Amino acid sequence: MKLLNRRIMLGLAVAVAAVFTSGTGQAAGTAKVDAPAPGFEGVAASGRTISLDAYRGKTVVLEWTSHECPYVRKHYGAGNMQQTQRDALAKGAVWLTVISSAPGEEGYVEAAEAMDIVKQHDANPTEIILDPKGEIGRMYGARTTPHMYIVDPDGVLKYMGGIDSIPSARQSDIPKATNYVTVALNELAAGKPVSNPVTRAYGCSVKYAW
Repeated sequence: MKLLNRRIMLGLAVAVAAVFTSGTGQAAGTAKVDAPAPGFEGVAASGRTISLDAYRGKTVVLEWTSHECPYVRKHYGAGNMQQTQRDALAKGAVWLTVISSAPGEEGYVEAAEAMDIVKQHDANPTEIILDPKGEIGRMYGARTTPHMYIVDPDGVLKYMGGIDSIPSARQSDIPKATNYVTVALNELAAGKPVSNPVTRAYGCSVKYAW
C-alpha cells in the first residue's frame, strides 16, 4: 500500500510539474514563425562564445532542456532525443541545446556537469549553451523542457513547439507519436513548407530566475 501511495504521489507531482503551452498560439517572447529568429550570443559549456548569426547558411535546431525533468528523461532514456539529433546532424543541421535553469533551481548545471550529462546520454549536440539568467529562453518564449525551435539557413524561424505529438512522460508513447522536429527538418530539406509550424510544447516548466 505504501508503494502504491508513493507511485500515486509521484504521478501527481509529475502532473503538477507539467506545463502545456498553447497548441496554436505563439509563446511569450519575440520569436515568431516565419519571422527572423531572435539573434543571441551565449557562452557554451565548451567555453566558446556562440552566436546564432555565426550559423547563418545552416539549419539550426534549438532544444531547451533540464536533465531532472521527467519529460526530458523520457526522450533521453529511450534514445529518442539522441536519434533526433543524429538525424538532424546527418542533414547538415546544427543542434544547440540550451539550459535556462537559474542557479539553485531544477536543472541548473555548471559547464562540467553539463558536459558529463551529455556524455552519459551519448548525446551529440553541436554546443550546450548555458543561459542561467534566462535571457535567451525568454527571448524565444521557451516555457518547457523540452521546447524545440528550428531556424532555417536564412535565419528565419520555421518551427516552434513540442518534439512530438503525444504529451506524456511515458517512453512507450514515443513509437506511436509523430516526431514534429524530424518531420519539419525533412520538409525543409525537401524545400517544402513546414506542415505543422507551431505545435503544443509539453514538459516541465523552465525554471527561470524571476
